[in-house]
Amino acid sequence: MTPLTRQDRLDGTALLVLRAGLVWFIFLWAAHKVITPDQYRDLVRYYEGADIGLWQVYGIAGVQITVCALALIGVFRPFSYGALLVMHFFTLTRRWEGFFDPFALNDRGFPINRNQVVDLAVFGAMIALLLLIHRDHFSLGGWLSRRRGRRWWV
Repeated sequence: MTPLTRQDRLDGTALLVLRAGLVWFIFLWAAHKVITPDQYRDLVRYYEGADIGLWQVYGIAGVQITVCALALIGVFRPFSYGALLVMHFFTLTRRWEGFFDPFALNDRGFPINRNQVVDLAVFGAMIALLLLIHRDHFSLGGWLSRRRGRRWWV
């Protein structure tokens, strides 16, 4: 196994921090589904016009939490990182109107579309994480790639 250079360690550290932050961002939303499932059911009813059962909310949360765990340790990276991106993209498609008016204020002067601006920044960070998989040295997949040779699934 070849030793990591100083630049490899810097890149790996930066991507570890980025990966952990993005996983935490998605994990909070997934955990919230478990803690307050009725709120998520209301959101689905509002955005999708559909009624879903409690078991469906818990199932979605379970899948999301599993993906977060895989992404956090950095295994099956193209799939786990890509799944984070797809989950977040789904959210973006539900809130796109706010992107066109990021400075909108409510009647009390509070900015109402700033979360959408944050969503775009997170989306960009997720794309960067995917593009830099080959520099993600401090993950299980990165370690396996260095030890056994690069494979497409790690």
